[in-house]
Amino acid sequence: MAIQKEDTQRERFKAFSHVFDEGTLRAVQKEASIGTFEALKSPIKIGKEANIFSATKGNELRCVKIYRIAANFKKMYEYMAPDPRYAGLKRNKMSIINTWAIKEYRNLLRARENGVRVPKPIHVFKNVLVMEFIGGKEPAPQLNNCQPDNPKLFYEMLISNIRKLYHDAKLVHADLSQFNVLNFDEKPVIIDLSHAVDLRYPDSRSKLERDIKIVCAYFNKLGMKLDYMEEVQKVMK
Repeated sequence: MAIQKEDTQRERFKAFSHVFDEGTLRAVQKEASIGTFEALKSPIKIGKEANIFSATKGNELRCVKIYRIAANFKKMYEYMAPDPRYAGLKRNKMSIINTWAIKEYRNLLRARENGVRVPKPIHVFKNVLVMEFIGGKEPAPQLNNCQPDNPKLFYEMLISNIRKLYHDAKLVHADLSQFNVLNFDEKPVIIDLSHAVDLRYPDSRSKLERDIKIVCAYFNKLGMKLDYMEEVQKVMK
């Protein structure tokens, strides 16, 4: 019976074989076998770096992020190499991609433990990350696709989370924009923390400035009048 169940799982996952290599298929099966989810449901986002799927877990939905083997691992290495957390990282394709997945898991965990509104990380194995599904029956929309009813209030909640990320979690998102913030019931949830860097990272200050500049530009288009350097100073206080 166990063998039959494993074969059934394998056939189910093969429906997604156009985005899975054999190693990834085994990693996805491994996550299902330990119970982090039961079955992949539907794609949420297909990207250059990762493919994201909704998945079932009993009556719940979960989110499964699968980092692509075809991703630019050299760029990932160059990005992680200055981070003191990853000193001694081997210049090996699979090692880099798997470490990139672990990096996002740890960044999410660190942010979550410090009160930042991010998806709860559940488990990571090789290039497969399982985390909390943000939304109801459907995924919560990205901010760029769903403007807040009250931009000022939404911005204040978002900048508060950026400040917590900086002061409490000691991280900078480093890739923040309206595409990496979800609008869930008129409250922000920050996603895609794979690029997030420790404050000891040599370029963390400029990355914070860039994040806030992009966020301020978005909200200024909605009628706000934000000076991004003033906002940077507020975050760093």
